[in-house]
Amino acid sequence: MKIHPAEKKSSGAFLRACALLSLIAFVGLAVFVILRDGGAPVIKLTPQTGAASYATEFNLTLSSGRSALKDCTITASQDGKRVVVLQKLFAEPQLTHTESFHIPREAGFKEGPLEMVIVVRNNALLSLLGRGKSSLVQNLTLDFSPPRLSITPGTHNVNQGGGAVVSYTVSKPVERTGVAVGQYFFQAYQQPGGEWQCYFAMPHLMQPSDFKPKVIATDKAGNQATQNVTVLAIPKPFKADKLNIPDEFLNSKMSQYTALYPAEKSPLDIYKRVNTELRKQNEAELFKIAQDTSPTPLWSGPFLRLPNSAGRANFGDQRDYFYQGEKIDHQTHMGVDLASVANAPVPAANTGRIVYAAFLGIYGNCVIIDHGLGLQSLYSHLDEISVTMGAQVNRGDIIGKTGTTGLAGGDHLHFGMVIGGLQVSPVEWWDDHWIKDNILAHLKK
Repeated sequence: MKIHPAEKKSSGAFLRACALLSLIAFVGLAVFVILRDGGAPVIKLTPQTGAASYATEFNLTLSSGRSALKDCTITASQDGKRVVVLQKLFAEPQLTHTESFHIPREAGFKEGPLEMVIVVRNNALLSLLGRGKSSLVQNLTLDFSPPRLSITPGTHNVNQGGGAVVSYTVSKPVERTGVAVGQYFFQAYQQPGGEWQCYFAMPHLMQPSDFKPKVIATDKAGNQATQNVTVLAIPKPFKADKLNIPDEFLNSKMSQYTALYPAEKSPLDIYKRVNTELRKQNEAELFKIAQDTSPTPLWSGPFLRLPNSAGRANFGDQRDYFYQGEKIDHQTHMGVDLASVANAPVPAANTGRIVYAAFLGIYGNCVIIDHGLGLQSLYSHLDEISVTMGAQVNRGDIIGKTGTTGLAGGDHLHFGMVIGGLQVSPVEWWDDHWIKDNILAHLKK
C-alpha cells in the first residue's frame, strides 16, 4: 500500500511538531529545575588572617539560595594527617546557617602549613550531576607562639581622670594591641622606628585601687600576650556643684532639640532627655570620632588655653541639677569652661587635623582636632566655626568664636581633651612640666 505524498508530508510535520514540543518541554523542565535549585551554596569564612592557632575561633556562614542545605564537612590536613574538624547534617530544612568552630587541640598538629577544606552540599535536584555542591580551600599557617612584649621601663604617675602614655616593642606582627583599662581598650599605633605607642587614661569614676592597666597584644593566629603597666595611681577630689535650671533657660534653649523628642511637650521634659539620653549619645559619638586619628603624633609642646579667660567650671565637677527646688538629674562635667569676652576668637590648642566641625547635641557648634594616636581636643558651644573637616591647623590658628550654642547658659568655651574617645582632664595638657615628665619621658628609648 502506497502512502500518499500529502499524508507522508503531514506525518513528517506531525513528528517534527512533537519533537519540537518535547524539546520545549525538556528545556522548560531544565530551566525549572535550575531556577528551583538556585545554584550552589555560598561559603564565607572569617577570619582571613592566613594564620591560626587552637585558640582561633573561625566563623562559617553558609547560604543556599532556594535549595535547603544538606550537609557540611570540614577537614584539616598536614603532612598526610587528615582530621575531620566538623561534620554536620542538616535534618531540618534551612537556607542559611552560621557555625563557629576551632581546630581541635587533640588533632596534634604542629606549627607550620595546614590545609583546611570546607565542602557543603544542598538538596539540588541536579546533585547527581555535581550541581548543588561548593568547596573552599583555606591554606593556613599554624602558630602556637604568643608575641613577646617589652615595655619601656619606668613608673607612670597617673591622676584620676588623667592621661598617660606607654611605649613598647612586640616580637612579631600583631592583629591588635593596646592598653586595657577595665572596660576600656586604648589602641596602640606602631611608629616608624618599630616601637608601639599608646595613650591611655584612668577614668574619672574609677577608684585608684582598681586602676590596673595592662598591655595586650594578639597576633594574627589569636595568640595573646599581656603585661602589666607599672603605675602610681593618684586620687583626685572632684568638686560637688548645684545648678538651678530656670524657666528662662528652658524656654530659650530647648527649641533646638524639639525635633529630637517630638513626644515631649514641656521644655523641662525635653531637657531631662537631652541632659541624659542625648548626652550619652554624644559621648558615644566621641569614641567613634576617636577612630579617625593619625598613627603618629601631630602635636608638640604644651596645649594652648583660651587667652585672657577665667575658669568657670572644672573637669570632673559633680553636678546636681535642680528645678524649682527639686533635684531632677546628676551628671559629671567632662571639660573645663573658660569665659572671656563675647565671641572671643578660639585658637587651636595644638597642631592637628580637623575631624569634626558641626553641631553636636549638648555641645552645640563643636570642633574636634585630632593630634594623633587617639589624642584629640574638643571646643564646644561655639557661635561660629571657621574651619572645615579635614583641614590641617597649627597651634594658635583661629578655629571659631565662643558662643552659647548647645546647653551653654552663657557665652563661654567648653574645652575638653579626649584619649581614645574617653574625656580626660585638660589641665594636664596645658602644663609643659607635666608633659615632659609624664609623656615625653616615657617615649625615650
